[in-house]
Amino acid sequence: MHVDAIKQLRHEHDFEGNAHNNEKRTLKVIVLTGITMCAEIIAGVFTGSMALLADGMHMGTHAFALGITYFAYVMARKFSGSTKFGFGTGKFGILSGYTSALFLGGTALYMIVESFGRFFKPVPIAFDEAIIVAIVGLAVNVLSIWMLRSKETNHHGHSHHDDNDHHRSHHHDHNIRAAYLHVLADALTSVLAIVALVSGKFFGWAFLDPAMGIVGGVMIAIWAWGLLQSSAFILLDGNGDKNIRDAVVTAIESDGDSLVCDLHIWPLNSNALAAAVTVVTKEKRNPPEYRSRLLHITQLKHSTIEIHHCTNQLCACNQY
Repeated sequence: MHVDAIKQLRHEHDFEGNAHNNEKRTLKVIVLTGITMCAEIIAGVFTGSMALLADGMHMGTHAFALGITYFAYVMARKFSGSTKFGFGTGKFGILSGYTSALFLGGTALYMIVESFGRFFKPVPIAFDEAIIVAIVGLAVNVLSIWMLRSKETNHHGHSHHDDNDHHRSHHHDHNIRAAYLHVLADALTSVLAIVALVSGKFFGWAFLDPAMGIVGGVMIAIWAWGLLQSSAFILLDGNGDKNIRDAVVTAIESDGDSLVCDLHIWPLNSNALAAAVTVVTKEKRNPPEYRSRLLHITQLKHSTIEIHHCTNQLCACNQY
């Protein structure tokens, strides 16, 4: 085999696309969150405000969750090209998304339990200070959302298929989506808190404070569950896209004498797929020929083709 042909068979397993930009955006949000956290804790200590102090500590947990996201990007970049990971480091981000979903779900559960407790054991609320803290927190979260917002986060975890090319799917980066959901959840709690606090201050509706906490907790739990499901599915090498499977079979069998006997398709990260295909054919065909037929399936970044030549007049196999 010629050297040029060998070089064509070798390729990188880095399918991360926009990961570097997402890493930089995440770091900026962590810095913004850290500055806000320090400012609120210092202000809380000097003014004696428990509201400021509590929100500062909450910002700390928020920074920790974002740190998980950033750490995943750093590790994926550090081990990019390493032989330790057979198909690249794409699942660092998926694992981070899964971990963040657990963290987000725990936060939601705590909010719901704590809010129910407030119905039976109300605590005094310093409305003026609490409203200021909630507004500051909302402003920081809105800025963070704007910094993290991208085409990956606009699809909310769903794939959409174009009628003209149903093989192209819009996917998202689970890692940046986890960070996005954290700041979105924080913004939601700030909005609900402002509504409850303003109502409590001017109308005496103190019951709205725990009620809004429950509403916010339920919504965050729903987001966390969606992220948990999608990230776990990828970690378990799940591929539920029938259109992709049909596209691979149609392309391979387009010559009329080839038959796909075994097919495995699995995700490498949020955006890339790999495939292992076993083909039976009566003609003398080679893997590059079949691989060229799959080029239009843009999500398929890695393919392994196994060919069995049959000598009988009729080729048959137990199909996948």
